[in-house]
Amino acid sequence: MSNQTQLPQLFKSLSNSMAGELFFDDSSVHEAQKMVYATDASVYQEKPLAVAVPKTKADIEKLISFAGEQRLTLIPRAAGTSLAGQVVGNGIVVDISKYFNQIIEINAEEQYVRVQPGVIRDDLNVALKPFGLMFGPETSTANRAMIGGMIGNNSCGLHSIVWGDTRQNLIEVKGYLSNGQEVVFNTVTFEELAEKSQLNSLEGVIYKGVSDLVNQPENIEAITNGYPKKTLTRRNTGYALDFLIPQEGKENFNMCELIAGSEGTLVFITEAKLKLLPLPPKQEALVCVHFNSLAESLLANIIILKHQPMASELVDKYIMDFTKGHPVYQYNRFFIEGEPEALLMVEFFAETKEELDLKTAALIADLKLAGLGYAYPVVYGAQTKLAWDVRKAGLGLIRNLPGDEQPVNLIEDCAVAPEDLPAYVADLQVILDKYNLKASYYAHAGAGELHIEPMINSKTQAGKELFRTVLQETAVLVKKHQGSLSGEHGDGRLRGEFIKDVLGDKVYELLKEVKQLFDPIGVFNANKIVDTPPMNEFLRYEADKKVKPIQTIFDFSKNESILRLAEKCSGSGDCRKTQVSGGTMCPSYMATRQEKDTTRARANILRQFLTNDTGDNPFNHEEIKEVMDLCLSCKGCKSECPSSVDVAKMKAEFLQHYYDANGVPFRAKMIANFTKSQRLASLVPSLYNALVSNGFTSKLIKKVAGFAPDRSLPKVGKTTLRSWKKKHDKRASLTNAKRKVYLFCDEFTNYNDVEIGITAIQLLEKLGYEVIIPSHVESGRTYLSKGLLRDAKLLANQNVTMLADLVKDEAPLLGIEPSALLTFRDEYQELVDANLVPRAKELAKNAMLIEEFLVKEVAAGRIDRGLFTEQQRLVKLHGHCYQKSLNALLPTQQILDLPVNYTVELIPSGCCGMAGSFGYEQEHYEVSMKVGELVLLPEVRKQPQDVIIAAAGTSCRHQIKDGTQRLAQHPVEILWNALK
Repeated sequence: MSNQTQLPQLFKSLSNSMAGELFFDDSSVHEAQKMVYATDASVYQEKPLAVAVPKTKADIEKLISFAGEQRLTLIPRAAGTSLAGQVVGNGIVVDISKYFNQIIEINAEEQYVRVQPGVIRDDLNVALKPFGLMFGPETSTANRAMIGGMIGNNSCGLHSIVWGDTRQNLIEVKGYLSNGQEVVFNTVTFEELAEKSQLNSLEGVIYKGVSDLVNQPENIEAITNGYPKKTLTRRNTGYALDFLIPQEGKENFNMCELIAGSEGTLVFITEAKLKLLPLPPKQEALVCVHFNSLAESLLANIIILKHQPMASELVDKYIMDFTKGHPVYQYNRFFIEGEPEALLMVEFFAETKEELDLKTAALIADLKLAGLGYAYPVVYGAQTKLAWDVRKAGLGLIRNLPGDEQPVNLIEDCAVAPEDLPAYVADLQVILDKYNLKASYYAHAGAGELHIEPMINSKTQAGKELFRTVLQETAVLVKKHQGSLSGEHGDGRLRGEFIKDVLGDKVYELLKEVKQLFDPIGVFNANKIVDTPPMNEFLRYEADKKVKPIQTIFDFSKNESILRLAEKCSGSGDCRKTQVSGGTMCPSYMATRQEKDTTRARANILRQFLTNDTGDNPFNHEEIKEVMDLCLSCKGCKSECPSSVDVAKMKAEFLQHYYDANGVPFRAKMIANFTKSQRLASLVPSLYNALVSNGFTSKLIKKVAGFAPDRSLPKVGKTTLRSWKKKHDKRASLTNAKRKVYLFCDEFTNYNDVEIGITAIQLLEKLGYEVIIPSHVESGRTYLSKGLLRDAKLLANQNVTMLADLVKDEAPLLGIEPSALLTFRDEYQELVDANLVPRAKELAKNAMLIEEFLVKEVAAGRIDRGLFTEQQRLVKLHGHCYQKSLNALLPTQQILDLPVNYTVELIPSGCCGMAGSFGYEQEHYEVSMKVGELVLLPEVRKQPQDVIIAAAGTSCRHQIKDGTQRLAQHPVEILWNALK
């Protein structure tokens, strides 16, 4: 048998010997893993032979040995945010992000840190902050980018003009050579270099070979003439031989200068020693200079750099326009005046506000004197983060462009010296105009590197050819201006083909020699930087492929189609944040640290199947089910993903079609029909509550239902809220009501959280409002959560029909449970019959949580703070995921602050982990609790008993109770108790 036919058995043996995981066979679980690793943040897609997640250094040694024996290549991968296809290929992808993520040593005195390659840059800086130190290089992906990937790409980031690139901050690396030899590369004297060159090992061969190569006069001449001009600090084309050639004042030699930017092709890194910098001064200002043209901004950039800013970053009109109406970024554009064609965001730090004001004033004066710019707003302190987020989200925001012409990562990493930027961009615009191409321009003007992304339809053969032509012609421009083909994103398989054109034939041969010295048989990331395939092969899309229209129950026309919504995922990896970074997206990834459990993976696997399956039901795949399984439908991605890739919506659609092919599981039916079961239970509440509380019967119910044994079951109220309200209306009458409001009596409040519903009604009445529960049906939330969309659609149609003509601005629809009420503002508008859509949209305008309504009434002067206690209390608030996603959390914070001496602090938690039925389900219980333990549950446990825990969501309160034995209160309960 050939090695290829023996591979499955060989992989199996390797897997059995590893402490970590190896996915290699054709089972749905393994195939799903391979499919989600087929892409990164680049335009490329190629399914790997296998995916390894090593747990120990021994695992890495075994993988290297295996790859060498079988003539396979290992593709090291960290966060997978590479834009040049560095971690895509037909080999074994080795993901170090899950286990190799430890900070080994912080030496504050000598200002260095030792870390494993899977440590996230921003998480590292959180750990360093108490020492007054930080790691400087800061990519726009810093809240998920890992040190290993930053070394591989020689990442630079926003502040590179001051803090330098990764190469400048890399002291030492430990790792393995291609023959499995463990090695340490650090600074050596030239005497030590000569000694190492005599070693009888691959390490010795490398030291001697590289030393000889960079000391030959003809090579020095070729390198000096071929590499970028010295005033360009961003230089990442090929291997960094220009840093190793003899230079005046150079007294030592460090192979790390070559390793940085080598894209995992030379050494498999297991540890790095990094140089640290003191934290910058706390006073911060951002001058946001507005321009009427891009050309004007590039001229202004030259003046700006004379003022020695920390950063000078460009944002163009394309990006700014996509912040309009975005769930999150519309609130970040507060500093934008008018309709600028370009912005330069210029940052300064200083010890005092006075010093800061002098710097900003001097810059603005110089720009006005030169007649450059039309507005110069200055943003200070915490608001600078909001403004910076607009710039950092650029890559994802421009993926909201409709149609198949999309911005492509192509010439986005070419860099020239800042003084050459105006001429370079003018020359480049000639090329783009020649092909009638529009482009987005943004990022590092201060360093001479603009991320320029032309809009190309890469789904056509003509587009694929144009893709190559634009880079080929741009490479000529880069050489003309003595620039760098890659500034920080790397060559990978995107730019490798044109390195020879920029650096010259002689230098390219030297690069091949370097690769041969380190890795003669291609064990490490073969066909990247050198010997790359043509750059327009293995793209995500097959040229001119006809894709069958997909019939859906949700209306995806706003996104063009469900496939187009999946395609909006740029791969930028915003969904790989940790709890340290904050935010909700993506809770299951935060708990498992598995790529499979990211928003990106879910969008990617849907895209691949919906593009390539030509059958009647392209959703009927176990691989999709595997990747969707741990999606909690928190909707964090709807707002936090810059491209608004709404996976919760796509998951619900997938489940309905998957059930159509395979039937609806018993538990899914049971949960979807939760309201019906609770309606029956409410007829005999004492008996039902006794059954779910009794150890034996509770255990039996959970076993039959497939619920976790440790999860408590919900009880029903002694009466229903509707029944209580009818009796209450007979007893009480409200005269001189300020306003009439309709209360949506959701299924959870009606049957389970009845006391909260009663309290809400009493609170509203006490504040002077007439409360009416209108005729309506359940919200459909339970059906939506289990993907039974047709059932949910029937309920949505009924509710819109019953409520649309009733609910008005002067008589709004209020809700208690966020997951139910906010359905009116979210799913209903894309779920109801077409003829009901206008009515659903009108209804949504006047559907709000009670907290939102009360905040408006306070602002209108109809609620007096004097009605509430003056007692001092601390309230710790956990926000429901849907509140966060749909921008409905701030009113809850504001209304809980209504009692004059109440202090409200937001718990910096994401999802609680319960997510409706998810946390009940036996196979999901462990992940549910892990999500809760990330932030929420530990934060609740450490609060004294007199601290009030607030949570509007019924699932959130249940999770807090099960996880901490603390009872969280709904905001209406807190306000009711605070009344005098």
